[in-house]
Amino acid sequence: MSSEQFLYSQVEQAIVERIRRGALLPGQRLPSLRALSRRMGMSLATVSQAYAELERKGMVEARPRSGYFVRPAMREPKPPVCSPSLASTPREVTRAALIRSVLDALGRTDLLPLGVSLPQSELLPIKALSRCLTEVMRSRASRALDYEPVTGYPELLRQIAMLDMDNGPAAPGELVITNGAMEALHIALRCVTRPGDNVIIQSPTYYCFLQLLESLQLRAIEIPSCPEGGIDPASLDQALRSFSVAACVLTPNFNNPDGSLTSEEAKAEIVELLARRSIPLIEDEVYAELHFGPSRPPSCARYDKQGLVLTCSSFSKTLAPGFRVGWLRPGSFHEQALAVKITTNVCTASPMQIAVAEYLRSGAYTRHLRRLRQRLAEQAATMRLAIGRHFPPGTRVTSPRGGMQLWLELPGEADGIEYFRRARAERIGVCPGSIFSARDGFRSFVRICCGNIWSEEMEKGLKTLGRLAGELTG
Repeated sequence: MSSEQFLYSQVEQAIVERIRRGALLPGQRLPSLRALSRRMGMSLATVSQAYAELERKGMVEARPRSGYFVRPAMREPKPPVCSPSLASTPREVTRAALIRSVLDALGRTDLLPLGVSLPQSELLPIKALSRCLTEVMRSRASRALDYEPVTGYPELLRQIAMLDMDNGPAAPGELVITNGAMEALHIALRCVTRPGDNVIIQSPTYYCFLQLLESLQLRAIEIPSCPEGGIDPASLDQALRSFSVAACVLTPNFNNPDGSLTSEEAKAEIVELLARRSIPLIEDEVYAELHFGPSRPPSCARYDKQGLVLTCSSFSKTLAPGFRVGWLRPGSFHEQALAVKITTNVCTASPMQIAVAEYLRSGAYTRHLRRLRQRLAEQAATMRLAIGRHFPPGTRVTSPRGGMQLWLELPGEADGIEYFRRARAERIGVCPGSIFSARDGFRSFVRICCGNIWSEEMEKGLKTLGRLAGELTG
């Protein structure tokens, strides 16, 4: 994204935020180009480009000789209601077949990929990464084709340790490079559980976590996650008092699918509750860098004093999904993690590790993240307002503060699985809510991802999804 594009995106996002908060109402006139130019210290051309983009997205309309106005049909959907609930009893996970049908969308170019939680390739630094990979294979081919240490390429470990300093001092020797965050989670669970153990997860949770629990023959205890506040420590405490628990798997920062952000105070209390019982916490941090606010929210690892927090993350959501470069900070379970890694695949692919290390060393990652966050925030806001235009009244949708997913509750008794099938028939990918829980919950929910750049095809796809929602709800 050029500097000029970044500037007009700032203007655009400021207007979208005012519409979202109700400071600009449907039918209300926007500030004139000159007035907004003076107020924001931007050129007339920048403000004009921002208004043109808002008009293209259907959020404002130009009226001859009158200026720009908020579209009368703009309706800000309300967020889903979170009802207090107790932790579920431990249960086996049986979601594999449905999850596989959802994962069939990966790599398909004939579907509008609203069911895949990835940034569109145009939002990623493809040219820079290509140069790094080409240079690695040109000048260091012998190393790139050899094994790296089990822990990972030393320079990559050093660069990741520098990125993670906000969550407490991290030394390269504390980390293990993995094949994406899923392998990190797999290693972490194998370090701290045995078949038949009970594991606490938040509900809803990422469906691949459920698949992982199922494959390791672990039983899930679900505690509620609320879109507006994340995990309530009281729910965790109740579950710990009621059941024997071997470990927890949580995503406190922008949980997939509901986008929830758990407060700093709650994170500290969660770590303390688990530490009293010496229960490990496996923390998924893949979305933490994709915050829409001014600073990255802290991880639970910041409050860990006993080495009981195992942090998992990757570059799949921010840099290069296909490179499959992730990492694990296993705390006091470092030796166990290495033993599992050796028996899984010995080490992660060398060329990808070296290329990512070179990209990080260039200093471009911080600038890239700033631009990516801006675009994801814009796309989330644009899609929410489009849902307000095209979906039936009563549809509820989250307003996330980070990540790249929207969690929709369809009105009435709509069946999310039937909705998923009808959308697939229209060549649109979405995820039914029921795959995000081991229970039969979230039946009327669906997850829609906002990692794709807004386009005419996106607008058309959301119109179709709105029509399908209307048909299901009568």
